[in-house]
Amino acid sequence: MNASFPRLLAGLLLLGSSLTLPAADWQPLFNGRDLHGWKTLGGTAPFTVQDGIIVGTTVSGTTNSFLATTESYGDFILELEVKQEGGPSNSGVQFRSESLADYQNGRVHGYQLEIDPSERAWTGGIYDEARRGWLYPGTLNPAARDAYRLGEWNRIRIEAIGPEIRTWVNGVSVTHVIDALTPRGFLALQVHSINDPAEAGRRVLWRNLRIQTTGLVPSPAAGIPVRNLIPNNVSTAEKAAGWRLLWDGRTTAGWRGARMDRFPKNGWKIADGELVVLESGGGESKKGGDIVTEQEFSAFELQLDFKLTKGANSGIKYFVREEVTPIGGSAIGLEYQLLDDENHPDAKLGLPGTRTLASLYDLIAKQGTLKGLGVRPVIGEWQHARLVVHPDNRVEHWLNGIKVVDYVRGSSDFLAHVAVSKYKDIAGFGLAPQGRLLLQDHGNEVHFRSIKIRSLP
Repeated sequence: MNASFPRLLAGLLLLGSSLTLPAADWQPLFNGRDLHGWKTLGGTAPFTVQDGIIVGTTVSGTTNSFLATTESYGDFILELEVKQEGGPSNSGVQFRSESLADYQNGRVHGYQLEIDPSERAWTGGIYDEARRGWLYPGTLNPAARDAYRLGEWNRIRIEAIGPEIRTWVNGVSVTHVIDALTPRGFLALQVHSINDPAEAGRRVLWRNLRIQTTGLVPSPAAGIPVRNLIPNNVSTAEKAAGWRLLWDGRTTAGWRGARMDRFPKNGWKIADGELVVLESGGGESKKGGDIVTEQEFSAFELQLDFKLTKGANSGIKYFVREEVTPIGGSAIGLEYQLLDDENHPDAKLGLPGTRTLASLYDLIAKQGTLKGLGVRPVIGEWQHARLVVHPDNRVEHWLNGIKVVDYVRGSSDFLAHVAVSKYKDIAGFGLAPQGRLLLQDHGNEVHFRSIKIRSLP
């Protein structure tokens, strides 16, 4: 055998392993010579072709600029390479996006794979440009935040097959989103606006853009967290990870009134896949009261969507005890606070911040800030709550993909918080080995959906 043959065979195998599909199945999106098949939208940052590469350059005094395909795409697999020169600048790759005259005067909107060379390092995350903000921030999969390399060529992959949207950066699985809001739209390369004139002249370079639209074969499951935005739906990947619906979206099955043997006859309604606590106007006779799960839980992960009305107060309680306590009122348990911080007076009561949205009610204020992250809570819009209780008693509160509370049940710090709270006279508060989950009726209209849970080993 020729001595060079093993090296040739090894090279062919290496080449084959880098291609998910045969080269014949891919179609180029860029001819390497000019911008035929593309058009500019939005701002005035220039896009040029240099040495077979698309180059976008930041300029002052303009909004986000996009180089968009003239063709629209539904289901596809897209691959490309991107590099930044002259300093870091925010960028992205739009897909299933639109520019409509009746939507914000033609503003580009839709899904975007983020290119984020900042310290935040959310490259590969999915942002809903000019609509809902972050769908999958980098905080949900921190192991992927080091995948992007500033100043080098980076391989980007997007799979959009039906409602399943997944992204990769340099072979690292970054996101897994399930969403059906926009099934089809154009692709676009973004040059982000800049606030500092000193950042003008920074360049974003793209090459080797190719797409497949037929015979699509999704990549194997990567085992990363899934963000499912289809109401009351559990995807195949979620089921494999142990998730199930805690509320079926149609009936009262699995729930009953707190300290009751049935679901409340009034005060709650089920409509259009939503579980709604109704406004009582301060009238106790109109309230249905809190509802609890029939099942008890110990170590678990819970997530749900909620929508607050103006001035609303509610909560998600866990490790709930239904016996009457010295402080009376609602069944006792640790509480993920749901509140319109701007318009409800409870936000300013207790120790600073301990009664605000997503805090551990009356005990621990949420940490950090959501300002400027594109994940801020908006009253009247759907928000996402995530609650994780680990087997070692570490507890996490998440709001819209950002962890805002982290504590350990039974720790000296936890007990110190309890000692100065409204629960100080309740023996063993928050320390039950298991308990029910509770949705609170505080007399205000609040909507819930997509209530899911999985047990943690």
